[in-house]
Amino acid sequence: MAWDEWEQLKTEAAQGRSPRMRLNQLAPGGGGGGGTRGDLTVHQKDLASIGSAAHDLFEDLGRYSDHARISSMKAAGGLRSDGFALGAALDHVAERWVDQVQTLLDACAHISNHLRYTKNQHAADDAYIAGTLSSISQLDQGFDERKDS
Repeated sequence: MAWDEWEQLKTEAAQGRSPRMRLNQLAPGGGGGGGTRGDLTVHQKDLASIGSAAHDLFEDLGRYSDHARISSMKAAGGLRSDGFALGAALDHVAERWVDQVQTLLDACAHISNHLRYTKNQHAADDAYIAGTLSSISQLDQGFDERKDS
């Protein structure tokens, strides 16, 4: 919103006229692009891709973060042995680095594991639904046979 627009709205409000302003709202009549389908759609391929990316990030982050940690700790040790106070500070940063990397690794593992669980649970749900529908069709068939007799 421009400054002059704000000033105009303040003046209209002071004069008792109700300014018409729409904040954080979808324009009426359409929008969203959802049509008759829901807004959220996820395909198994998408879930697999996200899970794979999380697993790859977990592997790479674990491997490459060690290089930074080891280099920082060596540098910290060298600075400290030479009498620089910066050595202790760098050592502290390296310790915090380990904590933060572990948090990220845990998050990546959680994402990957959750998506694997979700995939398996959906497969189990599909099998249950198929079994239930199969039972219903067998029941219907029994009723149809009895009706024909």
